[in-house]
Amino acid sequence: MINLLSYFCIATGIVFWFWGTADLLSKRSVLFKLHSLSVADTLGSIAIVVGLLLKIPREWPLLLLAIICLALWNTMLGYVLAYCSSASNGGSRD
Repeated sequence: MINLLSYFCIATGIVFWFWGTADLLSKRSVLFKLHSLSVADTLGSIAIVVGLLLKIPREWPLLLLAIICLALWNTMLGYVLAYCSSASNGGSRD
């Protein structure tokens, strides 16, 4: 049962990866594309790591650290991208 749940989490993560990549083909703005890609990649990566956590529970400290780093890194990267894009469009945040 744990193996089945683990494979389900990993497969869900891969689906999220492809879903976020497929959004790049839409005709929306670049910022919307980057946002949807980063959210889908974050959720997909976390789902894959949770699947690995179910497969190899003895490595839980490293996998938990990976989940925390993924969540923090991708959130901060989104803020940096948004700030850089608003600064390059003439918007000032001073």
